[in-house]
Amino acid sequence: MEIDPEKAARIRLVALDVDGVLTDNGIWIGPVAGERVELKRFHIQDGLGLRLLRTACIPVLWLSGRQSEATAMRARELQVDELLQVPGPGKLDALREVLSRRGLDWSDVAFVGDDLADLQVMRRVGLPIAVANAVPEIRAVAAHVTRAAGGHGAVREIVDALLKARGVWPEMLERYFTERTERDG
Repeated sequence: MEIDPEKAARIRLVALDVDGVLTDNGIWIGPVAGERVELKRFHIQDGLGLRLLRTACIPVLWLSGRQSEATAMRARELQVDELLQVPGPGKLDALREVLSRRGLDWSDVAFVGDDLADLQVMRRVGLPIAVANAVPEIRAVAAHVTRAAGGHGAVREIVDALLKARGVWPEMLERYFTERTERDG
């Protein structure tokens, strides 16, 4: 299933669940030197995809259903525009506040989810997207379902499809490489 070019053109914010979308849903928790440590695995190609969205001037919001320093560290590293870590039932209200503050409509948002905590948001946004391993309820309301599972390049797949549907893929690649060369050269 491809992303509808008309819907893609309308998107002014990409919002992502974290656990199960940017990660494979695994969490490692244990003690290190007497301190609680939580680790998560993020896919590196998803990170590049988020940089491509920034190159295209499309803000990115992470909307997680749980507090995690590992999530906050990765969001800072990738310079995510906004990170909201709220209990699952609060996701809809948290996103509503962001839309109000940014002057956006629900139809301006693409949201990627995988589990029941994402269902209310998926039902409201203009472009609901499910990762391949999403629960059936999420897949049922999705306008697009990825081939890749969450945490295994699904976000990169979405970014590529979104930018291609908008017709800006070649331009974004050129801008990305030009900016990298100028910055690193």
